[in-house]
Amino acid sequence: MRLVVTYDVSDDANRRQVYRTLERYGAWRQYSVFELDVSKTERVELEDELTTQIEPTDGDRIRLYRLCEACCDSVTDLGVAPPEEQSNVL
Repeated sequence: MRLVVTYDVSDDANRRQVYRTLERYGAWRQYSVFELDVSKTERVELEDELTTQIEPTDGDRIRLYRLCEACCDSVTDLGVAPPEEQSNVL
């Protein structure tokens, strides 16, 4: 399944953890936005891991958006294209 993950994490150390975790699963697209291609099991593992890396009491939050096939086919990039060399999305 294709996911877009956005995050807003206040603490620098926690933000780095979130970034590194997401980097293992997918591709950085722009500030605080990743695109992932994961299985259902990987999504559960990812959500569990990310939950431990944020502090909701500090206002931290992460949102995961599932993209259907039609949505994936209609993505439009405006401006500079995302960096492909960092991508591990198939």
